[in-house]
Amino acid sequence: MDDAVYERLADVLDTLPNGFPRTESGMEIRILQRIFRPEDAALFCDLKLNFETAQQIAERTGRSIEGLEAQLIEMGKRGQIFDIDLEGVHIFRMLPWVFGIYEFQLHRLDRELAEMCEAYNEVFSRQFFEAKPQLMQVIPIEKEIQGAHEALSFERVSSIIEQGKSFLVQDCICKKARGLMEKPCTRPTEVCMAIAPVEGVFDRHEHGRSLTKEEAYALLESCEKQALVHLTWNVQGGQYFICNCCGCCCGILRMANVWGAANIVRSNYYAQIDPEACAACGLCAEERCQVGAIEAGDSAYAVIRSRCIGCGLCVTTCPSEAIQLLRKPAEEIESVPRDEMDWYVARSKVRNRDIQKYL
Repeated sequence: MDDAVYERLADVLDTLPNGFPRTESGMEIRILQRIFRPEDAALFCDLKLNFETAQQIAERTGRSIEGLEAQLIEMGKRGQIFDIDLEGVHIFRMLPWVFGIYEFQLHRLDRELAEMCEAYNEVFSRQFFEAKPQLMQVIPIEKEIQGAHEALSFERVSSIIEQGKSFLVQDCICKKARGLMEKPCTRPTEVCMAIAPVEGVFDRHEHGRSLTKEEAYALLESCEKQALVHLTWNVQGGQYFICNCCGCCCGILRMANVWGAANIVRSNYYAQIDPEACAACGLCAEERCQVGAIEAGDSAYAVIRSRCIGCGLCVTTCPSEAIQLLRKPAEEIESVPRDEMDWYVARSKVRNRDIQKYL
């Protein structure tokens, strides 16, 4: 019985647009067994991608309302589902594996689970990065965008911050996992920001640290100085997180270093170095670029266009001001889903998955 419910859960997760591919070793089932109790796995399969109250879930599924909300709240604490407390009224929804259940294991992660997820990622990432639209988009350092009037709102970090009313920062799960596996990062770990459009959402949050809007801006500026890339959901509106990522830990950027940025993250910008102005100091390549997109030439450094993610980190510290961030030509710019649900629908079509029963 227990094995059957985890098999069903794995099938549900793979039906979702983000995917959850099977392995020959059965690693994905062992991971689910570590994260979910059998009764929680069964309840997860009855949820939707849209938010519902416990009462609505009970009425739709025929489950007893007795104890249901308490179980859902506990599942939220375990990072199995999304639970939002709106002044005492809880609403719930299922989560995909990534971005979702995995990231929400931050405070339950130990070395064994980290190693299991690292092994599973070899299979998961192959499937995940083959399909579009891409999960993440790079948000360039705003002051480096040439012709700011050309930048769309979702390309500006200030637009994302200004749309938020509550902010939270917590440790990066990628950095924590690498540390548990004895591959610690030298950069700050408390760098992942959550954003909510409702005031006070994070006031009672058990983990992380609530921020003011001013502190949120200061965090992003600090991350830029530490050569961390701003990444967020690849949608036009409704972003609820900004990850600040390094190439040595971040699952997204690590895969970009293996397979090339074009298949991993979406960006509408690229860096360009003026060889006449370049002092060949190597700062951009050795300390700033997180995806190996800058190489040394005979007398100057040059950007490898196909690898550049357009973050702008190389621009900000160039001592000779030889680098600029340019917008890609129109024919290279991909359309971006309107919001999270639009992304789910677009991704499902590409993966040939029917998610209507989860909407």
